[in-house]
Amino acid sequence: MMNILKLAFREFFGMFIDDGALVLAALLLIAVVGVLVKFAHVVALLVAVLFLLGCLLILAESVARAARKKFQRK
Repeated sequence: MMNILKLAFREFFGMFIDDGALVLAALLLIAVVGVLVKFAHVVALLVAVLFLLGCLLILAESVARAARKKFQRK
């Protein structure tokens, strides 16, 4: 019974945290954007653009890393 619960727990969180580097980069981006807004008083539109570009770069890097791993296996 305990093994089933462990497996279910791992699968459930694996859906959300499949790539640790992706999660870490996203959290870091959110922290940087939060600091810029709260303490540096940067214009909201600029921060929004930086956030969008950051998300796109993080996503592109994650997809490229996954593709490299897939093609290295073959």
